[in-house]
Amino acid sequence: MKNEESVAAMTTNYKRDGSALHIKSYAFAIRITKMFLHFSENDWKLQVIYKQVLRSGTSISANVHESEFAQSPSDFASKLHIALKEANETMNWLNLLHDIDHLSDHAFESMTADCSELIALLVSSIKTTKKNIIKQNGCNNEQ
Repeated sequence: MKNEESVAAMTTNYKRDGSALHIKSYAFAIRITKMFLHFSENDWKLQVIYKQVLRSGTSISANVHESEFAQSPSDFASKLHIALKEANETMNWLNLLHDIDHLSDHAFESMTADCSELIALLVSSIKTTKKNIIKQNGCNNEQ
């Protein structure tokens, strides 16, 4: 599939080649963008909401990729935490669009499944990074 090939090609230039988080967040940004383009043709009255879901949904990938060149492990975790907040916001917009009947059940289930998977990956990555920071600093206390 064209999108999967471009996603794979784009991620091979980074330190975390083949990272599920990089690949899935970028693929999700593509899906969100396509959804936005479809919606924006249909109802100008909801443009503000459409732009919000576009912004937050694409921001997940942007922050994941920004984390690639973090200045420190703490900065890395911070950027992933921002991506997590954006994913949570995106989930809110998807729920709203579904509840006002502007997102079909099928599309909603598919998009929220992808978003939930990103949230799980981000939470896991943040926890691992924080655990490694504690280990690196010689602390045995987890907060």
